[in-house]
Amino acid sequence: MRLFKQRALWAILLTGSLTLSGCNDSSSSDDSDSPSASQPMDLTILHVNDHHSHLEADSIGLAVNGQDVDMALGGFPRVVAAINELESTVSSGNILKLHSGDAMTGTLYYTLFKGEADAAMMNEVCFDAFALGNHEFDSGDAGLKTFLDFLQVPGACATPTPVLAANVKPAVGTPLAPNAVDDYIKPYVIKEVGGEKVGLIGIDIKDKTQNSSSPLDSTEFLDEVSTAQAVIDELTAQGVNKIVLMTHYQYANDLTMAAQLRGVDVIVGGDSHTLLGDFEAVGLNSGGDYPTVSQDANGKTVCVVQAWEYAKVVGELKVSFDENGDVESCSGTPHLLVDAPFEVNDTVLEGAEQDTVLAGLANIANVRVQAEDAAAKTVLDTYSAEVDVLKQTKIGTSSVDLCLERIPGQGRSQICSAEETLPHGGDIQMLVAHAFREMALASDIAIQNAGGVRVDVPAGDLTIDTAYTLLPFSNTLVELTMTGDQIRRVLEDAIENATRENGSSGAYPYAAGLRWDVDLTQPFGSRVSNLEFKGKQDVEWTALNMAQRYTVVTNDYIAGGKDGYTTFEEVTGADYVDTFLDYAQSFVDYVEAQPNQTVSKLPYSEYSTQNFTTADGVFYGTRAL
Repeated sequence: MRLFKQRALWAILLTGSLTLSGCNDSSSSDDSDSPSASQPMDLTILHVNDHHSHLEADSIGLAVNGQDVDMALGGFPRVVAAINELESTVSSGNILKLHSGDAMTGTLYYTLFKGEADAAMMNEVCFDAFALGNHEFDSGDAGLKTFLDFLQVPGACATPTPVLAANVKPAVGTPLAPNAVDDYIKPYVIKEVGGEKVGLIGIDIKDKTQNSSSPLDSTEFLDEVSTAQAVIDELTAQGVNKIVLMTHYQYANDLTMAAQLRGVDVIVGGDSHTLLGDFEAVGLNSGGDYPTVSQDANGKTVCVVQAWEYAKVVGELKVSFDENGDVESCSGTPHLLVDAPFEVNDTVLEGAEQDTVLAGLANIANVRVQAEDAAAKTVLDTYSAEVDVLKQTKIGTSSVDLCLERIPGQGRSQICSAEETLPHGGDIQMLVAHAFREMALASDIAIQNAGGVRVDVPAGDLTIDTAYTLLPFSNTLVELTMTGDQIRRVLEDAIENATRENGSSGAYPYAAGLRWDVDLTQPFGSRVSNLEFKGKQDVEWTALNMAQRYTVVTNDYIAGGKDGYTTFEEVTGADYVDTFLDYAQSFVDYVEAQPNQTVSKLPYSEYSTQNFTTADGVFYGTRAL
């Protein structure tokens, strides 16, 4: 077994004092605190992020040999196989296997198993480090502890996977810190690779985790950049001159942070679900180069990578360090994991036709034909049998594609273009809001945050799996009695959090019984105008009465002021009623109650955002101002 050494550092940061207790996972002797000469080294980093309980394979249509071919995509057994095979090709053995957060929530595997299935699959890889993401806190600190207990069960890996987040400090005596602040979460770990020390530092996105997840109020989240620099300085003082940040901080933020730091070499990121690399040949849009080569505040090279989402990509980053620990060069491949069966127009290709597709894929950079790992598939099968029974239950039908969107025109949908979501935003978010208003019988209005709704809904059958993948969090419906002015302020709060720097686009509001215009060129407090109300039995829209009291149904998460919905916190006592209706089950009940159990798009006149003006002043609208 490798030995763990703990160290402590008090650093005065912009956010206050920070206690750091690191983890030395190297096999070096006790002189590791002293700076020492280093040697040039080549390092390979294999990485994933944001798998969100997507353990089974999905499917994708790619352009191959001039035709659209549907094929299997990703899944954790395929991730395990790819990492094992790529690891075997590195003759030096200088490898790190990293996961940059958001392992949990998103499918029925989390709904049923609360992280156990995710941990079991991650332990088929035995990552060298796992950095916390914001969704790790969706079930609170206690829920995260449960997952980490599964992840670090004795014997699953030769060395339990270190869990990193330098800027997360749980209070001693709470689930994540029963005895000490670093019982479960370390700020960093030092790995010895090829005789060289490599420091791995975890950074979680501060505001989004606090405002859009459910950590305890006593769990402290520190500034990302200043915390990262403090830990880099601590590792540098120990003689560690190869520094990898494992961030759950978004690709654009990673690039901004890289330019502000001194001493960082590599950033392995997550949270923004960014596909990097050239995928133009198969018809996928990329967010940037893989790797993206940047510079730190000293003008030294920093290599920034991310591996898309949902166990679809394994990133392979190759970094060459000089004798000073500086990056000489970096290159790599974001492996999009695909496999048979291959289908064209719903016909499975076999024989020569399949061979033709395989030959075409072999010539496409960044696409890897990858079989599943048999042992990992066996482990997954022990969980999937229970999931299959539940998810196959049909609840209804969607007659059309229902697009997912957050902010109108943002481009989150996989089945609709960004232009199709202007000016109204997501179809499925609107339908969910209407479902909640119908199911909470006393409500006049429903308000739902965009990010609480997770996937597009293509035309076709709707199942239990559809509902719980669409609405994967353990939320209930809450009824709040509010004035029209409080409702207006809630909308302003939400739009501010959705559009501000380092905010959460998932905060953007959708509503039933309300509609409005949004103008992002206006200051906070003045972005919502033409605010109108139509009750369940009303025929006409009328101006929302600022003094009148209305009953608003929402989910208990944002009802508590999360995701920037701070005005909701004003509603207490008898004006706050938890219906204890499960929000995913409420959507199931709504679908089953529709004529012929069929849903479709709402009339555009019912959509909450009617006109939308971007921050650049571009107007999109359907009604006169």
